[in-house]
Amino acid sequence: MTNITYSPEVAEALKNGRPVIALESTIISHGMPYPQNVETAKNCERIARENGAVPATCAILGGKLCVGLTDEQLEYLGRSGAKVAKASRRDIAVIAARGGDGALTVAGTMILASMAGIKVFATGGIGGVHRGATETMDISADLEELGRTNVAVVCAGAKSILDIGLTLEYLETKGVPVIGFGTEEMPAFYTRSSGFGVDYRMDSPEEIAAAIRMKNELGIKGGTLVVNPVPEEYSMDKEKIDAVIEAAVEKANSLGIKGKNITPFLLAEIKDVTGGSSLETNIALVYNNVRLAAKIANAL
Repeated sequence: MTNITYSPEVAEALKNGRPVIALESTIISHGMPYPQNVETAKNCERIARENGAVPATCAILGGKLCVGLTDEQLEYLGRSGAKVAKASRRDIAVIAARGGDGALTVAGTMILASMAGIKVFATGGIGGVHRGATETMDISADLEELGRTNVAVVCAGAKSILDIGLTLEYLETKGVPVIGFGTEEMPAFYTRSSGFGVDYRMDSPEEIAAAIRMKNELGIKGGTLVVNPVPEEYSMDKEKIDAVIEAAVEKANSLGIKGKNITPFLLAEIKDVTGGSSLETNIALVYNNVRLAAKIANAL
């Protein structure tokens, strides 16, 4: 496709059948403050390479769908922050047609990865069914994308600001298998457990890769969700973080913050209240997911 631009490293890897993993860009522009966002993005790429996979950070820059970014482009996204539009499925064509810039969400990154033939994607946490969605119908496009796009997403579960039980119900309806890496419980981003179960526990990247491969060979459409608990030493106290999240959600409601602005607001609020420890956990779990995704890509 003429509108896709590949970095030389990614182009060479795809041409020669080397393992490639996709990485998102909203984590750079909207998920973390500068300069930690750029440092984290560069470290994610380094960790991917150290584990035998080529990193393909995805974004829209100057109207071009970019699969693989330079250090200068990562720096631009990090410094620009929320000035860069968040781009999900509905936004990609419009931003590209206008020659604009977009930081890709989980759903947006899955689309670009699929276009490029990349089978594995590492992120922090997926979006899901928001609390109170029975009234607001606020459900992330990430779940719809997982139901239709053939990319395996490695994450630390759904963000704990969400209704995790309803998120799992929605994924079941969409036919998305939820695989726990070394766990039978759904992680809750900041903590290792949410109290909800996963569909399958698998204990090696090779076992996960075999399931993904069989799904693709059988022609079963849709993604696979691989949930990877945050490392034990970075897991936060569940009762404490739940209380912080409840307070942040109430504050967002009182301020009338909704839609695509809600997640960045809640993450920033949680970071401030926890004195930055939530950001440290966030970074640690992203690195952990990149490591696992690279190993799965190698096994594929």
